[in-house]
Amino acid sequence: MFIPILVAATTAVLATGAELLHTGRVKKVRYLAFGPEGRFSALSILAPILRILFLGGLAWALTTLFLIEPKAHRSKIKTVEPKERRHLLLVLDVSPSMKLQDSGEGEGLSRTQRASSLVQSLLKRTTDDKLHITMVAVYNGAKPVVQESRDLEVILNFLDGMDMSSVFPVGKTRLFDGLEEAAKIAREWPPNSATLLLVSDGDTVPATGMPKMPPSIDGVLVMGVGNPTKGSMIDGRQSRQDVGALQQIATRLGGQYHDGNMRHVPTSILNDLGSLKTSEDGLKLTLREYALIAGVTSALGLALLPLFLYFFASPFKPGSN
Repeated sequence: MFIPILVAATTAVLATGAELLHTGRVKKVRYLAFGPEGRFSALSILAPILRILFLGGLAWALTTLFLIEPKAHRSKIKTVEPKERRHLLLVLDVSPSMKLQDSGEGEGLSRTQRASSLVQSLLKRTTDDKLHITMVAVYNGAKPVVQESRDLEVILNFLDGMDMSSVFPVGKTRLFDGLEEAAKIAREWPPNSATLLLVSDGDTVPATGMPKMPPSIDGVLVMGVGNPTKGSMIDGRQSRQDVGALQQIATRLGGQYHDGNMRHVPTSILNDLGSLKTSEDGLKLTLREYALIAGVTSALGLALLPLFLYFFASPFKPGSN
């Protein structure tokens, strides 16, 4: 962009003129500032150059941020035809055990909070503007919560501590009900257009009755949350992530299992899923990020430079013995 460069160059030229004028004034009092020899210190020589660079960088950054097009929210992107849509089908365990706080590095997160972090991390690495998200809550039964939404905030709102278990009758967690509901929803989608994501702390898996996924499901990822080795008490029993059960579900669905209690899902696993489009280009810094970095760095430099000059520009202290 030409205009930000022009503004930065103009600012640098004006700053250079101001620094030359200021340097002439400093020379008149250099013996007071730098002692009997009147010799400029290295920092005092470098300071004008740094100020010019910082002012030019700040001018470029602010002008760039003012002129570039703001990032559009996904929900405001034009409508995508059904046959062109990509889908993420999220089946989320909302049973009471998901409220237990034994997840994350410090085991201070609830399983639901950890699930929210995992899903958010995953979605931030998808670069497909055609992605639509459908969410199914499962406990003692299954209920569709969101269907084909492009608004990430809607999904995260449900993941952010909202008690969805209260809408189900009290009983055992039936993950297969959630998978059955997901299969029913996905039957109407085009082939190989969807990824199934199951997030749960695990449960007993029946020997039979695994729902058959429709052709639209191109990849399956089962993510476990909760401590897999140390249980937490709930309703008079120990509850922990049932790794074996979740691995069995992933195997029977022809998908992959990932222990998300400590680690986010690697991008390599997302690429293997097929229908989730990820790109390294989408993770690279854009002009907006470069402008933000330049702006913050330049502003911080301008703010701290006077302090460095005050304390380190000259060892000479007038009036001291």
